[in-house]
Amino acid sequence: MIHDFTQQKSIITQFVSELRNVETQNNKEVFRKNLSRIGQFLAYEVSKHVNYKQQEIQTPLIKTQATVLAEQPVIATILRAGLPLHQGVLECFPDAENAFVSAYRKTNANKQIDYIIEYISSPILENKTLIITDPMLATGLSMIQCLEKMIAQKGTPKHIHIISVIASQEAVTRIAGAFPQADIWCAAIDADLNAKQYIVPGLGDAGDLAYGARE
Repeated sequence: MIHDFTQQKSIITQFVSELRNVETQNNKEVFRKNLSRIGQFLAYEVSKHVNYKQQEIQTPLIKTQATVLAEQPVIATILRAGLPLHQGVLECFPDAENAFVSAYRKTNANKQIDYIIEYISSPILENKTLIITDPMLATGLSMIQCLEKMIAQKGTPKHIHIISVIASQEAVTRIAGAFPQADIWCAAIDADLNAKQYIVPGLGDAGDLAYGARE
């Protein structure tokens, strides 16, 4: 299921507008903080769709029943741009297990884009809830390949939640086709990709804006 916050009136839209705006996005600290804030708010929405159980706890006065998480999810991120978003999700699920994927895109000799996955550091995923974050979903192909490799190496999650700040319509359609059981949570969905497969209007390169341009 695709959850699009583009049309919803919430503080998320304010943070997205600041991320997009060239007059404010050159402050790396603020840019990272806004990614983290969006991650936390979207994770809160995800938290309404995970399993809970009743547990007896002791208050200063009496014992009582409390509603708590039935199990901890695994929070995964695609390096490097996903780190601030990952941190925001972790604020919502502070005891979660964590996974990290190194992936990037490279233009080959035929001027086509290849998606290179260098390594995966992850706990076992079998029958767990996986929350995977990537701030920008342009074509969706890197997310699909990351999920396929994670599942091949670490087992099949019982449910997948994908959190993104800005995605193209093409990306969410492609990912939903490849993983129809997954929930896709987007702060904004943009209509277009340009010739270089950048999201339009988008916001530029999230990794460079968060951490500085690569050499």
